[in-house]
Amino acid sequence: MARIILLQLVAALVVTVLAGLTGNISYTLSALFGGMCCAIPNALFALRLTMSARRPGGANPMSFFIGEFFKVTLTIALMAAVVFLYHDVNWLAFLIAFIVVLKSYFILLFRHRS
Repeated sequence: MARIILLQLVAALVVTVLAGLTGNISYTLSALFGGMCCAIPNALFALRLTMSARRPGGANPMSFFIGEFFKVTLTIALMAAVVFLYHDVNWLAFLIAFIVVLKSYFILLFRHRS
């Protein structure tokens, strides 16, 4: 799971840098916020799931569903915070970064182990 979270953070950084190449700070910050709105809840969910799995008896399905609920809730809360606190949000950069980070785990799915 740590690999996926690291990959998502790297994907957020790459999209942020690419948005920053436009020279517009609004694109850069929007891409950064969009990527973090996806990466942060996923990282906390992975941490919670890992801690739950290491307990005696392992993880139960309910802890997964509760963690998923909090992940979705935190994602929505972070998006709302961006909307209310950053008025110059560029929606294209924000959504592209969010989607790239959200789907970045596909890279690991198609990577072959030696």
